[in-house]
Amino acid sequence: MTVSYREKIITLWAVFLLGTLFHTQLGLMPLFHNLSVVTSEAERTEEIAWVLWLMLGFFAVPMLTMIAPLFNDSRAYRKLHFGITVFYSVLNLAHVIADLTVPQIEWYQIALMVFLFCIGLLLNVVSWQWLRERHHSKFL
Repeated sequence: MTVSYREKIITLWAVFLLGTLFHTQLGLMPLFHNLSVVTSEAERTEEIAWVLWLMLGFFAVPMLTMIAPLFNDSRAYRKLHFGITVFYSVLNLAHVIADLTVPQIEWYQIALMVFLFCIGLLLNVVSWQWLRERHHSKFL
């Protein structure tokens, strides 16, 4: 049984999102913005609302890139998808570097981010292979 590039891409994005969810749910986002993790939810939401909107976008784009290949196999979309994967790899590398500057480094978090960076690099490779694949699929 051969696994298609689209199946590989959807699976890799899912792994990336699950790892990112684990990373963000540990209360680290407030710490990166010099906020106490013991503040009330209302206070925290007001102070970092813009960060929450950015995080929504950060999650929404991969979710859309998991859905889009099911309905779109065009060369233009493949190029866009490859660009998105490269952009996320750059963001992940910046995130690893930023995590290394946190005064009290949690090494399991660094290990997780390095793992996610590697997943992103693998996603770059698969996306590149999908881009280079000859277009011949039929869609609904």
